[in-house]
Amino acid sequence: MTRETTYNFNAGPSALPTVVLERAQAQLLDFEGNGMSIMEMSHRGKVYEAVHNAAIERMRKLYNIPEDYEVIFMQGGASLQFSMIPMNFLSEGETAGYVMSGSWSQKALKEAKMQGVAYEVASSKDNQFKNIPMDWNVQDNTRYIHMTSNNTIYGTQFKDIPEVNVPLIADMSSDIMSKPVDVSKFAMIYAGAQKNLGPSGVTVVIVKKDFLETAKEENPTVLQYKTHADSNSLYHTPPTFGIYMLGEVLKWIEEQGGLEAVDRQNEMKAGLIYDVIDASEGFYYGHADKDSRSLMNITFRVADEALEKQFLAEAAEAGFVGLNGHRSVGGCRASAYNAVPVAACEALATFMKEFQAKHA
Repeated sequence: MTRETTYNFNAGPSALPTVVLERAQAQLLDFEGNGMSIMEMSHRGKVYEAVHNAAIERMRKLYNIPEDYEVIFMQGGASLQFSMIPMNFLSEGETAGYVMSGSWSQKALKEAKMQGVAYEVASSKDNQFKNIPMDWNVQDNTRYIHMTSNNTIYGTQFKDIPEVNVPLIADMSSDIMSKPVDVSKFAMIYAGAQKNLGPSGVTVVIVKKDFLETAKEENPTVLQYKTHADSNSLYHTPPTFGIYMLGEVLKWIEEQGGLEAVDRQNEMKAGLIYDVIDASEGFYYGHADKDSRSLMNITFRVADEALEKQFLAEAAEAGFVGLNGHRSVGGCRASAYNAVPVAACEALATFMKEFQAKHA
């Protein structure tokens, strides 16, 4: 297979824009005439510093991040944030609320309970996580509420953000920069880069300064958000190549017309596949309730289990990569992140129709 004949629907690490990879390839050995790769340069030097700061500024501009928010680049993925958030913000006598919408929110709650008292604000577990739980029950003395904006395994996504009177923290690992977001609604947003922002290894944290000032200081230095905010994410060696790539992806988003244009394209891409599912008269059926469907992760089943296995096998032979559902739930999943081209979704829709025509 070639890049032109491979349709990458991996859930993460996932597709990167071809033009970004080509630019990185052209600069791999000699970055901007410096005779070295960006990977070989000191993170304290002026060349890398310019790349680093440009990525932060592009993120601020695209997301319209207010001045009273810090943008931090970290390591450890979203999973480290599961622990760091309660370590920094949950004190004795307080509690933290978690919205249960899938596996990752369950893992976040588990880590929070290791650090303090935490509870479920709402849950769709009884509905097999087919919907986004919107009826939130916020207890007194809640320090913050944590939510997962998009659920990769179950294919659900928040369409609206409930208004709450306590700080709201969102794990946006799988839909960050896929649409415009009102950052001011959140005390903190965090995301691993490997779905919409770049290669694995970089974690973005956007945190309101006055919320950051309330963080505890008795944690190890490298596990304090303030350490990284105060050092412009340069307290220790950052993942320099990943941040360079993140900046190039942000540049690509600008070239697409910004987040409004990317959002329109994501609506169209997901619609191509959902339309086939909905018109299949039960041959295919989606996991998520229609009003909770994700634009990023389209989860579905083939009604006949034996045919489902055949569908995935034939899809793989035809160049479709990553269509197997998560190992915990099975089925099929097409992850149509920003960099997945329209042509890939058109090809998958056509393949699904043809497969049904042969086997219905």
